Amino acid sequence: MPSITFIAHDSTATQVAAKPGLSLMQEAVNHGVTGIIGECGGTGACATCHCYIDDAWIDKVGPASSMEKDMLECVVDPAPNSRLGCQVKVTEALDGLVVRLPVSQY
Repeated sequence: MPSITFIAHDSTATQVAAKPGLSLMQEAVNHGVTGIIGECGGTGACATCHCYIDDAWIDKVGPASSMEKDMLECVVDPAPNSRLGCQVKVTEALDGLVVRLPVSQY
């Protein structure tokens, strides 16, 4: 299983073994990662799973859809590497992925 590291705003790192096919949001919730809420259950309707993909992984994660980009306009402190965790599916190619979590979700 791919290893994903979630880094909180205070630099606390949580490494999880993620199941391919699930979203970053679902795996964060499954493993009790603080800072990923996922209130809408993964439908891309609330942005409570906003995260920052480490720059080295942007191309491997792929681009955001137009719907996701619209939701990202509503988050606090958006950045070019902002994504909704519910819209990023775990694959074997993401083994080692680093995801940073915004302070606004704590």
